[in-house]
Amino acid sequence: MGSHVVRRGAVVVLALASVSGCVDGFRGSNVQLDLAPSTPAQASPGAVPRPNQLPSNAHYTLYAIQTAEDRDRLFEIDRFEIHPIVDLQSPCFIDVGDHVPHPGLHVSQFAAQIAIDTGIPDYRNPPDTATEEQKIDAATAAQRMANVTALGGDSGIKVVTSYSDSQYAAVAADCTGDGIPPAMCSGEDANARRFAACQAAWAADPELWEGTDRVLTAPLAGTTRGMVDGMNPVNLAPVGGAQFFVDEDLTGMDAFALYWQLDGTEGPGTLLMYGRPTMPTRGVMHVELTSTSSPGLSADLAIFADLGGDEVHF
Repeated sequence: MGSHVVRRGAVVVLALASVSGCVDGFRGSNVQLDLAPSTPAQASPGAVPRPNQLPSNAHYTLYAIQTAEDRDRLFEIDRFEIHPIVDLQSPCFIDVGDHVPHPGLHVSQFAAQIAIDTGIPDYRNPPDTATEEQKIDAATAAQRMANVTALGGDSGIKVVTSYSDSQYAAVAADCTGDGIPPAMCSGEDANARRFAACQAAWAADPELWEGTDRVLTAPLAGTTRGMVDGMNPVNLAPVGGAQFFVDEDLTGMDAFALYWQLDGTEGPGTLLMYGRPTMPTRGVMHVELTSTSSPGLSADLAIFADLGGDEVHF
């Protein structure tokens, strides 16, 4: 097994597979993670991060820690990202599927395109010639855009996703240039080229995540691990909770920590939260992760370790 020393005091970063050694049967763990609403999400692809955002080319890593007199050993549990559940600035926030009227259309242009289709520029004042179906389509499009704006806003839903260091191709300078057509381009040719470019990016890296407002738990690409604690602004329902299954037994770890770092860089990166485990319930470790620099930043871990020997019954 390879390892490397990170020159941050006496910390050794190792692959988690070294924790268990040789074992018989499955000894994995289920890690359930509740992140505070203030946990930073990542900026839109290529955009400059706003306050309380991470760069788009960054990720989180959750570590287990074994402490010793001479050094601490950090064992990587898993990597993940956090995104707004919908991102109007993403070049591949598009409509996909046989059920959509314009596959490849950037969702930011949906209401405008439906207005053209129905001949109703303002759903509140439809022309006398409009059919009932056209009126419904126009009103539904307006409501959809209101939902998209709410879901992706500062008080919208943040989602815990698969990790990917891939990036989308550059956005073209205009509707006919090379690259992904800009969002404003809504013609059939531009939609088809946008659709093809996004599908190619997702096929090249199945972990590259892209959300959709149509089914919040089923993204266009990548894997949704759960959500950051918060509230759905559309129906005011509480959301939150993410989980990871790992192959290793996490019994015996002295602490856990959450770091973030830029993709392609070595070392644990920047420490965000840290905590030590307790076991208030038989067979279940509980960890309160807190930040010394940001009092409102916290997370709760519930760890069901050594599932092969699980004696907890529900």
